Amino acid sequence: MQVNLPQLLWYENTELKIDFPDSWSVCVYPMKGSDSPKLTTQEMEHAFRHPIGTPTIAETAKGRKEAVIIFDDLARPTPVHAILPYVLKALAEGGITDRHVRLIAALGGHGALNAHDFRKKLGDDILLRFHVFNHNAFGFCTYLGDTSRGTPVWINSEVMACDLKIGIGSIVPHIECGFGGGAKIILPGVAHMDTIMYDHGVIMKNNPDCVGFGKIENNVPRLDIEEAARIAGLDVKIDAIVNLRGEMTALFVGDPVLAHREGVRVAKDHYATEQARDMDVVIVNAYSKPNEALLALQMGAVSLREGGDLVLIANEPAGQAVHYVHGKFGMSGQELRKAPRPGLETVGRLIAVMPFKDPSLLRIENNIRDIVWVRTWRESLNLLRETWGERANVAVYPDATIQYFPPNP
Repeated sequence: MQVNLPQLLWYENTELKIDFPDSWSVCVYPMKGSDSPKLTTQEMEHAFRHPIGTPTIAETAKGRKEAVIIFDDLARPTPVHAILPYVLKALAEGGITDRHVRLIAALGGHGALNAHDFRKKLGDDILLRFHVFNHNAFGFCTYLGDTSRGTPVWINSEVMACDLKIGIGSIVPHIECGFGGGAKIILPGVAHMDTIMYDHGVIMKNNPDCVGFGKIENNVPRLDIEEAARIAGLDVKIDAIVNLRGEMTALFVGDPVLAHREGVRVAKDHYATEQARDMDVVIVNAYSKPNEALLALQMGAVSLREGGDLVLIANEPAGQAVHYVHGKFGMSGQELRKAPRPGLETVGRLIAVMPFKDPSLLRIENNIRDIVWVRTWRESLNLLRETWGERANVAVYPDATIQYFPPNP
């Protein structure tokens, strides 16, 4: 049997063909919306003409002087380059010319982007027309007050210098906030590290039971983030939903909270996935977020039988994202905040199929019995055949970085 897995979203956007012995039982578990059709031009235009909870961007822009477009980084699958033309057209209709528009990468606690990254996310033309900046989470931020839960709201000063603030991102399942998108473009997106650490640390620690993939109702950290975005004055948020090829299948434009809630209603079903159980082998592919491949492990771990093999395919030539909150910067140092652990204690062996051995994955070593690093699927399959012979029950999740198992009601 052969299975085709999407690969290299920010490069060639190709497929990896993985094969299995004919005698093995192999089942593929895609998300419900994996094959949803790409939005047409008419559907894109409709989303901008009919925003949710706000006037159109053109109407909002009238009388404003400076506009900032905040966009997510390569750790998110958002095709910002396909959305920007509609935003820029609306700004021009509202009287804001190119020289009064700047773009800022909402890095949160991630490392900075370079020009090659900007081109992948934005397209060549944008770098020629506009100033494009990285967010600095360690300085150049303005204090705006505290949220009602005590989070000190320090936001990028360049963002705060603009009287029109527009965010572009995507709605995908999130390990803590339920779903990404919405106000997260502000916090952690363009917030100071002190702000990020309070929300991601104190608020998360005090409210552990309301967080998790797909949990959005009464999610206290999410509510805190939305309050911070209101304080910062985020005017409009644009959020995409994507299929298994990284194409937009739905778009939500408007109020950062109201539009996001509408998007989540669609996302809950779109990304929902049937869970395999008690498998000998589970393959988790990291496509939409290959540089945050750890996110894929949880789906695989809960689908395995005790002592089974978990295979992670993370084809990202640039390696895992630099993360100043969860990352380690030396053998003796610890991350600022412990990352959510994917529950790997029952996994017998993790086989990581990656271009090179990436140190960022080493922080899970104490949670797993054995990690084997290989560079190709063929090497992985040889190891699996040595263990399982001619009989194995196998589950494949085509993009475990954005698929999720809906929580029980």
